[in-house]
Amino acid sequence: MNKEFIKVRCVKDIAVSAILLLSGSILIGVPSSPSVNIAGFFLIFAGVIFAFALKSGFKDIQTGERYCKKEHYFQHAQSQQICSAIASNPEKLDLSEANKGNSVRLDIYYGKSSRKAYVQLFEYIPYRYEPCSKMYEYDMDRVSALIK
Repeated sequence: MNKEFIKVRCVKDIAVSAILLLSGSILIGVPSSPSVNIAGFFLIFAGVIFAFALKSGFKDIQTGERYCKKEHYFQHAQSQQICSAIASNPEKLDLSEANKGNSVRLDIYYGKSSRKAYVQLFEYIPYRYEPCSKMYEYDMDRVSALIK
């Protein structure tokens, strides 16, 4: 299975941008000291930048479904153990060693509406992560321990 995900804007991104723009506009509109107006301009500037740059959601290219992403980082010595765990029993994967290294990355894309999750393991090759396992599709209930 070869799934491709692209980054897209989600509701949270739009809300953050709108809140920054609105609060900056309010600070400029309220008659107060020039320092408050300058802070309002900075908030508006940050809101505009976030509106164009902030993308934290993911979308499946083929189906158009939206997904969230969760990442766990591991040490290289655990890559075979993780590979075998995600191939057969992803719910049995031990996350106590998670985030203690950064040479192996476990990506979990999960869709709340479709209740599907896609799991894949990546290995760090200088300057980028390369896939070292195939992508597995599971029901979201099976990987709920990995998402938390």
